[in-house]
Amino acid sequence: MSDTDTTIQAACIQMCSGEHVADNLEKAATLLQQAVKQQARLVLLPETFACVTQNTEKRRIATDMMPQIVSWLQDQARVHQIWLIGGSILALSDQHEKLHNRSLMISPNGEIIARYNKMHLFDIDLAKESWHESAHVQAGEKPVSIDIETGWKLGLSICYDLRFPELYRTYSANACNILSIPAAFIVSTGKAHWQALLQARAIENQCYVLAAGQSGTHEDGRNTWGHSMIIDAWGNILQQLDAGEGVITAPLSLANLNRVRQHLPALQHRRLL
Repeated sequence: MSDTDTTIQAACIQMCSGEHVADNLEKAATLLQQAVKQQARLVLLPETFACVTQNTEKRRIATDMMPQIVSWLQDQARVHQIWLIGGSILALSDQHEKLHNRSLMISPNGEIIARYNKMHLFDIDLAKESWHESAHVQAGEKPVSIDIETGWKLGLSICYDLRFPELYRTYSANACNILSIPAAFIVSTGKAHWQALLQARAIENQCYVLAAGQSGTHEDGRNTWGHSMIIDAWGNILQQLDAGEGVITAPLSLANLNRVRQHLPALQHRRLL
């Protein structure tokens, strides 16, 4: 297999999404064009890229706007001929009492090939702020991974999932070599833990990590950390965008990843499976 066959150009898009879906989609479309101009073939959007809003509006968005958002993702993937991970969107759950925080993988022909519902929900009480995602979101029940181009398999996750290494161990044990982490980390926890956790997930699973964040002060008053990153299997940060909106890209090399796994075969040394 040639080097061309085993390399894929990846991109992470960083946004400061507001409350208006149309404005966010227009902004995301512009950033996607920038990623494609940089030869990106695999693109990750941030968590809730289409709308960041108060809890009281979330159900209306999921009910009225979700079909439009999904169609937009499919159109963008098809037009640009890319693998597009739709960060996350709010979707009605089967029970309809709560929503799912859902990440979609769209193929270059516009087909939805994977759906992952966020498994770990952000319920915390800090000194100056409290967040209770479970009040309006129903937790997902299983990991989801998908084969994309030859040699590449990707595991889906969302934001707070990052703190649960057993999820990513499941992915590496299932032959994944890319981990997808769209996020909207708040500033306090992002500053303390975001980079350390991302590098740990890359190193311990010997996988590439794509992490696309929300960044800045949003219309609903929250402040997000940003610092989108692309990290290799050795834990090196290949590209990073600290703050503001924009695009980062980097080539993912299967040959380099396999070299790390061969020289330091930690995945083969596991005693607990």
